[in-house]
Amino acid sequence: MNLPNVEETIVLIKKLVEIPSPSGNTEKVISFVEEYLADFDVQTKRNRKGGLIVTIPGKETTKHRMLTAHVDTLGAMVKEIKPSGRLKLDLIGGFKFNAIEGEYCQIETSSGKTFNGTILMHQTSVHVYKDAGSAERNQANMEVRIDEKVSTAEQVRELGIEVGDFVSLDPRVQVLDSGYIKSRHLDDKASVAILLQLINNVVKEKIELPYTTHFLISNNEEIGYGGNSNVTAETVEYLAVDMGAMGDGQLTDEYTASICVKDASGPYHFGLRKNLVKLAEEYGVGYKLDIYPYYGSDASAAIRAGNDIVHGLIGPGIDSSHAYERTHKDSIEETTKLLWHYLQADMVE
Repeated sequence: MNLPNVEETIVLIKKLVEIPSPSGNTEKVISFVEEYLADFDVQTKRNRKGGLIVTIPGKETTKHRMLTAHVDTLGAMVKEIKPSGRLKLDLIGGFKFNAIEGEYCQIETSSGKTFNGTILMHQTSVHVYKDAGSAERNQANMEVRIDEKVSTAEQVRELGIEVGDFVSLDPRVQVLDSGYIKSRHLDDKASVAILLQLINNVVKEKIELPYTTHFLISNNEEIGYGGNSNVTAETVEYLAVDMGAMGDGQLTDEYTASICVKDASGPYHFGLRKNLVKLAEEYGVGYKLDIYPYYGSDASAAIRAGNDIVHGLIGPGIDSSHAYERTHKDSIEETTKLLWHYLQADMVE
């Protein structure tokens, strides 16, 4: 069994998280994925939404599998240029302002120019504002301080910055000797790296998959509809590979693969879940079953769109989702192992 090398997967994760890709502005990261796959003998095509579909023919062509992971991330848009030259934000994706206070960011104009900034409370200075600690972290109070000599809205517009420009967060990625990976956007670029490495291995090892298998690198998951299309009529099983959510009452950890049994969309397919558990136990994969109470995936989006499929969700366990996230190489390795065996296993009967 020649599994993908986990150290190589982590290198790929680092490259992916360093490419800004808030939902709605994912061209650069999709192009990176295309270039990564260019040396492999695989069929790729973009869908009209800008996502990428990779197809590997299998022994059985009348039944297909589909796996998906998403490269789009949380981010923001310029909502308003304030008279002070600061920017008001409108958030992209389901996260909270308190999770980005003090974060470095990058503003990308429609012409492609980029400017650095910092996301701060308007009332940040404790020497000036009595409510610096107590004021609500919300759209009205938080703003971007641009790292340019600007103090009026007119000066900001002279830079080329305008309402609707995308704002991305500095990932601050760190790979530690202890095996931990800390970064923003491990949701879901950790899973994307896992899928890309699996594709690499299937091609390199000349593995004949039992079923024609599609890999969708989706680019609109954070806003709810990344994986709801491009599902072939032959697709029977649809497996989303996305982060496992950690917190009070959760079993998911940073060292095993998380198999989701239910999220906010409802239960995932019981038969597919049982098959995944069977594979994990047969091949000694560390796993946890879990429920994610405030969560939806590309697989649930595909079900809502009316696709007649068997759907599931697994992924590496990630701490502090939608904030400064962390996982461990053990979870990356266990998730990779489970997916490697899944790709070569029989479907749900």
